[in-house]
Amino acid sequence: MTQVLPREIPLFPLGGTILLPGEVLPLNVFEPRYLNMVDDALKSDRMIGIVQTRPGGTLDRPDLESIGGAGRIGEHSETPDGRYLITLEGLSRFRLTGEADRPAPYRTGVADYAGFAADLDVPETLLDTDRQRLESLLRLWFANEHVETDWDSVAAAPLARVVDRMAMVAPFTAAERQRLLEARHVRRRLDVMSDILEHRIAEGANGSAN
Repeated sequence: MTQVLPREIPLFPLGGTILLPGEVLPLNVFEPRYLNMVDDALKSDRMIGIVQTRPGGTLDRPDLESIGGAGRIGEHSETPDGRYLITLEGLSRFRLTGEADRPAPYRTGVADYAGFAADLDVPETLLDTDRQRLESLLRLWFANEHVETDWDSVAAAPLARVVDRMAMVAPFTAAERQRLLEARHVRRRLDVMSDILEHRIAEGANGSAN
């Protein structure tokens, strides 16, 4: 079945957060305009776009990165104090080409999915040598950063999923996450991640600050 992706999508601007295809992003929604956004999404196609903020704009209307991730609301619940706890299931990245003029308190993006058709396909298979290299780099970096993870789960998961999950949850900077998000496919994302990790490890070895 062909996935229909909306040309106009409500935007949830978040610094330091990305959503990749096939991944799940838990969100705690409490700001009134985004509660309104979730209500509207649940009544329609359940789609929300996650896009990082960047320097510029105003507090209420920050500048946004040009590429974000579209996801569908999966599980959702409302807390006694009126918050939404939702999970977004990543479907495809998009290029933000503009914003629609909508009578809503939140922003609505005009999304272009051209160039991201592969996001709807099964991730390509990566090699065992790729896994060994990535796990070695991650172990060194996590040791330097004093980050703990479940290495048995990492070893059991398909490498493409490890790459995308680490891109979302490992302690990368917002700029590094955006580089990973914009990598054309998972093979390129693995290369970008390896470059970032090698740079971070070299900085640590040289006594430089992260």
